[in-house]
Formats: sequence, structure tokens, C-alpha cells
Amino acid sequence: MKDPRVVVIGAGAAGTMAAICAASTGAETLLLERTKDGGRKILISGGGRCNILPARVDESRFVTDSPPHLLRRMIRSWPLREQIAFFEEEAGIPLVEEPETAKLFPVSQSARDVRDRLFALARRRGVILLMNTVVTGFAPCDPAHYREGRAAGGVRWRVDCHGTPALHADAVIVATGGLSVPKTGSDGGGLRITQTLGHTVRPTYAALTPLTGSPAPFAELAGVSLPVTLTARAGAIAATATGGFLFTHGGYSGPAVLDVSHVAVRSRTETDSPARIAVRWAQLSDKDWESVLQPRGSKSVLGALSAELPNRLAEALLQIADVEPRRTLANLSRNERLRLIETLVRGVLPWTGDEGYKKAEVTGGGVSLSEIDPKTMESKRHKGLFLCGEMLDAFGPIGGYNFLWAWATGRAAGRGAAQVAR
Repeated sequence: MKDPRVVVIGAGAAGTMAAICAASTGAETLLLERTKDGGRKILISGGGRCNILPARVDESRFVTDSPPHLLRRMIRSWPLREQIAFFEEEAGIPLVEEPETAKLFPVSQSARDVRDRLFALARRRGVILLMNTVVTGFAPCDPAHYREGRAAGGVRWRVDCHGTPALHADAVIVATGGLSVPKTGSDGGGLRITQTLGHTVRPTYAALTPLTGSPAPFAELAGVSLPVTLTARAGAIAATATGGFLFTHGGYSGPAVLDVSHVAVRSRTETDSPARIAVRWAQLSDKDWESVLQPRGSKSVLGALSAELPNRLAEALLQIADVEPRRTLANLSRNERLRLIETLVRGVLPWTGDEGYKKAEVTGGGVSLSEIDPKTMESKRHKGLFLCGEMLDAFGPIGGYNFLWAWATGRAAGRGAAQVAR
């Protein structure tokens, strides 16, 4: 095979976008993918519908241990409105907003349609896709091995693949992701190789993953869902999220749980005690609940709570607060009322573990952003090496944020690599 100018490793969201953008400037681009089909995280996203982007962006909701201003520069390199225009006008993927969640989905409601149209666009732009190709290493070549007329004054790269001759390129884009959802092909290999090249890789951890309890504290509520506000805190690490909450047979899931789960996960290895997770079971304040619990004829406490919460949950919370469900509001003591309101507004959510990388939507940690040029995504340690997507030290909440990050950093890496190749 003829050596390309740019080699992209990983045909996920970031890698595919990087390849499209590199080839769009005229650079000969080869996209390598270890699985037989590629884009598997795209296929499983949004329950098979693919939540391509958020309808609005709140930069403060991204999580990183790197300097936040670098993260903001990377996000702003490709504004949301321009990303939307790209998908609708260039990729041929019209989008529609789901108002209740502020998420953007393809009109087709098909993740496969998104993956296939991006691959089709890549091919139209001249990208060569090579599936079932396992990259075993990448490193800068010895200058003595440069080929005449290529990468003059730059560092040429060697990419080793299992069972095939090594490839050489002017630029290498690594978009191999992290460790989340290993069945899609993610194994952290790119992170390990990048670390051997001298990059700082911050400790990785499962993020956006369900939490568990053993024994399951609310097993009888499995299947019950409602909107809540969760606040998780462990030392200096904290997060708050409002959104859907789902009781499972083994614990809890739903957007609100996933969005604070990284605090719980990190607390198990980085702090002296497990994270404390407080839950506000309805969008009612202390004063609101005081009003709800005022005496009203012969109405019971359970009846008052069931008007605001699922009945089974109301019964469970009354048991936690040690309040008799059939007690009338008129006979509710002041101490019982205060104890119940505390449970409803600032109750403790018991948990003991998490579902780990198996169910995690993204990987936290990764290559430090301070070692990456925020404009081009080029490594500050190695000329011609570009890193993007999930392998970087940043992730966002549920709702298309992590695709936005992948598209923005992938685009910057593709354009940066093409510039080096020229």
C-alpha cells in the first residue's frame, strides 16, 4: 500500500471527523479501524437513535483536571451552530430537537444512518478506510529513514499494524478512545502507547456509569423513574445534576445518576471515604413541602406525597423518615414533618459501587490538555502527532456533549495534521 500523508487511528466519532477534515484539504488520508465495521459507539448511542449534539451548550458542565481555559478553547474552535450546519449541509444528516431533553437527533432517528453517512462522506472526500486493522504501535522515525521529498524538516511517523508491513506518514492522528464499553473495541491501547512517548496521562476512571448498592436498598422500586436533583461530593470533588432518575434491580441509573457518577467512582480510589450523594426527590423546596404537608381535612401523609411522587417511592421515603403513611396531616407532629422534609429535599442516596467501564458511556482522565496545542490538537512533545476525542482529559454530561467534544477536537486534529502534511 502506498504510504499516506495522514494516518488516523480509530474510526469512531473523533477519528472519522478527523479523517474527513484532513482529506477535505487534499491530504492523502488513511483511516485505520480495529473492528470489522467501525463507529460502534455511534451505533449504540442514544438508544440506537444517536444524540448527535446538545441543542445548547453549557461549557461549565465539562469535567477536566487540566486547565479549564484550554478545554474552552478546544470547544469554541467549532461552535455548535457550525457543527449543526456541517451535519445538515455537508453530511446530509438533518437534525431535530427533542425539546424535553434539549438534545439533537437525526430526523431518521437512526444511529446507523449517522455512522453510514459519515463514512460515505469520508470516502467522497478521498479517505481510504481500512477495517480489521489492529495498530500495535506508532512512533517517530529515525531522521535517517526519511524518504526523499517527504516531510522535509518534519518528523515522519511509523505506524505498526498486526500482520501487515509498517506504514509511514507525515502526521498521525490518534483517536482510539478510552476504556469505556470494551465490547465496541475500546481497550486503552492508544493511551498506553501515548504514555510511552512521554505524554502525561491522568489516571483514568469510568464516567457516566450507573451506580449500584449491595444489598440493593430500593430493589422493590426497580423500574420506577422520575426527575430528581442529585449532589455528589467527595472532598474537593463535587457535581450536581438535575434530570431523569431510574431505580434498577441493582441500584440506580438515568441521566442525573450518570452525570454525578464520576464523583462516586473517583471517591473509591482518590479520597478517604465514599462520596455522599444527596437527592432532592422533587423540584420542591423546604417551604413548598411545608405547604404540601399542611392539614387538609382527613388527607393522609401518603396521599400528600403521592400527589408529588410515585406512590411506591412515597411509601419508601416515609419508611426512611419513620413516619406512619396513614397518619393524617392534621396529626403529623412538627418533628415528623421536619424529618420528612429533610428526607425529601436532602435525603442520602445509599450506594456501594458502580457498573464500571462495562456500562460507562465515557472514560474520565486521559492525556493532559496542557500538552496539546488547543488550536490544532498537535502534541507539544512530538511534531506530527495529534490526539483527539475521548483519550483526552475531558468529558461532558449526558446529552450530546461528548459527541460535540469528539467532533470539535477531531476536526481540529484533521485540519492540523493536513497542515503538517502540506
